Amino acid sequence: MIKEPEVLRIVKEDILEVLGRKNKKIPLKFMKLEISVSQFFVSKSVNELEKEDLIKLSLEKKYGKQYIQLTKRGQNRAKGIIKKHLILEEYFKKRMSGKEAIKATNVLEHYISTEVVDVIKKLSTFKKKGISLTEFKKEEGLITDINFSIGLFERLISMGIYPGGKIRIINRVPNGVIIKIKNKKFVLDKDIAKEIKVLEYEKS
Repeated sequence: MIKEPEVLRIVKEDILEVLGRKNKKIPLKFMKLEISVSQFFVSKSVNELEKEDLIKLSLEKKYGKQYIQLTKRGQNRAKGIIKKHLILEEYFKKRMSGKEAIKATNVLEHYISTEVVDVIKKLSTFKKKGISLTEFKKEEGLITDINFSIGLFERLISMGIYPGGKIRIINRVPNGVIIKIKNKKFVLDKDIAKEIKVLEYEKS
């Protein structure tokens, strides 16, 4: 289960992205309908974003509506979020259906840094194709693809296993592979490992 601070971080990014795409002030009520989480998280995220000077709220007495819009600082943050989204969506659309690509993008964009996004952008320029993790013979690799349904894909993302990420093979067991992602070790079942595609990671 995702913890509250993590939910808030994701909701805040979603709010900034929606405002960045609309590029104008919108009714706060509309925002609460646009973000698919409880009103508690939307309201708390709005309050935090206002404190961080990323959004500002205003009340139009004529219509009796409260509006939300980006500050200058918020506009810059929103541009980065939208850019990340577009790069990821383009990457996934080359590998899966349109709906699945959007779902995968909506999951991954909240878990990776801009550095990883830059790596993903470069993946399409590589001449070599990734091979199955079960067939990969090197110690370190760069994940190029993860071929799973969105449910399992989301679970792997939460473990730190995603396209553009680095992976280290610690050991191989009869029915799986022991890997290390950053400072965490995982044992992947053989059927899962074979659907993760990897290229040799070249240290700069």
